[in-house]
Amino acid sequence: MPADGAFLAYHEPGGESTPRFPLLGVLPDYLAADHTRTRTVVSILTLISFFVFLAVAEWVAERVLGAGLLGHMVAGLVYGAPIANILAPEWQDAFLALGYLGLILIIFEGGLTIRLDLLAQNLVLAVLAALLGVLTPIALSFALLYAGFGYGAIEAFIVGTALCSTSLGTTFVVINNASKAVDFSQTRIGTVLISAAVLDDVCGLVLVSVIQQLRGLSGGGASTALGWIIGRPILASGLLGLLTPLAAKFVLGPAFRRLVKAGAVRERFQHAANMALMVLLLSAFLAVAAYAGASVLLGAFLAGTVVSSLPGRPVDARLHGSDAALAARPAFADTFGKYIGDVQRYVLQPLFFASIGFAIPFLELWTGEAVWKGVVFAVLMVCGKLVVGLCVPLWDLAAVRQSPTGSAEKSAGAHRRRVLAASWTPGALLGTAMVARGEIGLLIIQIGLNDTPFLSRSAFVVGVWAIVLNTIVGPVSIGFLVKRVGLRVAENPRWGTQARRQHSVEMQSGGESQGGSDQARGSREEIPG
Repeated sequence: MPADGAFLAYHEPGGESTPRFPLLGVLPDYLAADHTRTRTVVSILTLISFFVFLAVAEWVAERVLGAGLLGHMVAGLVYGAPIANILAPEWQDAFLALGYLGLILIIFEGGLTIRLDLLAQNLVLAVLAALLGVLTPIALSFALLYAGFGYGAIEAFIVGTALCSTSLGTTFVVINNASKAVDFSQTRIGTVLISAAVLDDVCGLVLVSVIQQLRGLSGGGASTALGWIIGRPILASGLLGLLTPLAAKFVLGPAFRRLVKAGAVRERFQHAANMALMVLLLSAFLAVAAYAGASVLLGAFLAGTVVSSLPGRPVDARLHGSDAALAARPAFADTFGKYIGDVQRYVLQPLFFASIGFAIPFLELWTGEAVWKGVVFAVLMVCGKLVVGLCVPLWDLAAVRQSPTGSAEKSAGAHRRRVLAASWTPGALLGTAMVARGEIGLLIIQIGLNDTPFLSRSAFVVGVWAIVLNTIVGPVSIGFLVKRVGLRVAENPRWGTQARRQHSVEMQSGGESQGGSDQARGSREEIPG
């Protein structure tokens, strides 16, 4: 195998192969060929063992901890630079790139399967949950690292920023895999969770831009463009969030309907057409988000929601007459599963979580001071995300107080207690699912270490401890909760699986009818007795 990791040597046109191993040129031909063949076989066997280890580690972690993705991280630790460094650096770089592609597809699929009607109804709650999940870890970081451990204020801010994020990939994968009987993307609490996690990523991007500018502050002068650098991702993310649904409803949706009704795509090519459209929209949103200054992960999520909003999904099966062609089209989610699902599930997704293992400085974590400080800080950061779950009972409490009961005060008090008792389980699910930090937290804290002079190695290791432990505790805890109470949450009339509104079907099919909106609004405000 060539030194750069490629299996094929370069050949000059019409000439002989260019030697890639100068030392081999002085050896006899049969020795050189044998040496090259041995290196190639060793590389192939190493790759085979890596993928086998990925699969075995996932199976063991799923059986023991209920979170198979932790097995992938262990494989990345063992085969990557943190421990044994078995994989060649070029292969680690390649798997990092493929893993990032896997993350983009995980988030795109999350947007593709999310309930858009529930997303619109619960946007305010999702924003409140996201803000609480961002501000609380930063405040707790100042309380412990700055006031307790004696680190600098900017150090506490950088570490708190890394711990305010939520791992989007981990959130989507855990929610999708934790229960085979419940589709949490169809539940209200699942929609709030996904929306809050995406907003956490947007907030993290803004704070990363602040961290990257701290280098200029160390020179004694503030950057004149600091306001624009901070405001650009906020403005770009806000405009993307506002313009995307408008473009989907008034431009992309009608154009898609006209193409389908005109019979532009034959029936046997409909899956291929769906696939081409998804690739085109995903690429366009990634490019727009990146050049505008927003997160490409936000772009992937919005691309999924746009595809999800296009008419012709299975929910439109009730359409008749001229809309029959739309109802007969294969669902975009089915096309995604047919063409990409297996590759994502068995190749790209494991590589993404293995790439998290590549980035963990494992050997630096094991000093006495780092261990106890990291564990204490990790416990505090778990609490910093668990408090997000309080949004659910508080939201229910506000709704109960606003809804007329028409009964005696004693009966109203009993009614309020029943509603609050039923809201703690969904709240625990929401808070626990926000605990995992994963790739986003590691990225932010590495930027703080490498791009600024403020973050010490000691504070970096303490932060990494908290990120790693939270990334382990989060998936294990949410897997346990879903298996124990997942069905109960899904059956909760207020936070579980919600019936689709008829008017939302009409809007997706291009109709402008708002009939039933008042009824839907009233149904959302109904509090189960």
